[in-house]
Amino acid sequence: MPSDLTAVIAASARWLLAAYQPPTGALSRALAEAQARQATALAASLCYPTSVDVQLLHLLAPSGSHRLDWLTGCEPHEDDTDSAWRTWVDETVVSWAACLLADPALATRAHQALATTEHHTETGSLQRLTHPSALDGEAAALLRHPDLLEGIAVLHRPQLLQRLEVQGAVLS
Repeated sequence: MPSDLTAVIAASARWLLAAYQPPTGALSRALAEAQARQATALAASLCYPTSVDVQLLHLLAPSGSHRLDWLTGCEPHEDDTDSAWRTWVDETVVSWAACLLADPALATRAHQALATTEHHTETGSLQRLTHPSALDGEAAALLRHPDLLEGIAVLHRPQLLQRLEVQGAVLS
């Protein structure tokens, strides 16, 4: 049984990039994708902290993107033949990633909490997520905009805050 989160991370990051598109240009796309992947990797690692949790995820399957698509109006095109990836989108991971993208301080706290998971060595550098440069901010202006992300972030923010043991945190 698979014990990694690669499919969920990739699909959830792809969904975020489709819903909150970066400006045109290869560099902007690459920087936004790096931030989305870092956020979803951190969120997935916190959401499914043990190998048993990951195996249960694979057994029961992620939630898919249907509700997220409906909430954001980001419906897939009818002629889109490559939509199987949408079944690997996990609503909780996307919601937590939105929280982390909107608030670098919360992302830093989440990065510290990563040490309590079995995935603490798997996420790699999270520099673009926790300490975004001005260029990172420009490339992911929509992807990091707290007001735009709020509809998704609010879905599972209480569970993230509970996981991080942050009481009354306000995302800025």
